[in-house]
Amino acid sequence: MTAPTAAAIHPVQALLVVDVQAAFVSGREAVPDADRVLRCTRDLLSRARAAGALVVHLQNDGEPGAVDAPHTPGWELHLPVEPGPRERVVRKTEDDGFADTPLGDLLTGAGVTELVVCGVLSEMCVAATARTALARGHRVVLPHDAHATYDIPAAPGISDTVPAAMSSRAAEWALGDEVEIVPHAAAVPFTAAPGPAVRPAAAPGLPVSPAAPPPSPVR
Repeated sequence: MTAPTAAAIHPVQALLVVDVQAAFVSGREAVPDADRVLRCTRDLLSRARAAGALVVHLQNDGEPGAVDAPHTPGWELHLPVEPGPRERVVRKTEDDGFADTPLGDLLTGAGVTELVVCGVLSEMCVAATARTALARGHRVVLPHDAHATYDIPAAPGISDTVPAAMSSRAAEWALGDEVEIVPHAAAVPFTAAPGPAVRPAAAPGLPVSPAAPPPSPVR
């Protein structure tokens, strides 16, 4: 698979920020390279907002007792949301950000056909969401430096510990030839989403949050 050069990357109309929540990107339990992912995500957010692209923050609702259980410190989004007609928070309970959520309707309502995905975890929620976006006919760009995961623990008789960087690379490769893997998030250009960002009806218990005050970032 050959990644396109920076000059060949066609602009995208939306940014999906997957599960950039305090439990996964801050503190002792943060994924390796969390600082890199946060830096790249901030850059993507800044440029997407400036271009008028649609921004969707996916927020996972973990099971009771999980580090990302709703309304616990680890569940909070780490990066501030800028409320407005082009920026939304969509809560989910599955790896796939489209499963039983309004994400698909939100993208369709805004006329989005091309999008970039970033966040955590590479082989789980990032990959599952990207795969469904591809299946729904979207062009998907995945910047290599804007997603991350944890090391895979050693399994006796199977393998030694698999470093997180290798797991992330395998996850993006497993998406196949349809996804556009690019080395650096900074090379991804944005353009305005062509349609109105109409708020769709929320799935039961999984609201689209349009204008709630953003949480304070967890440092």
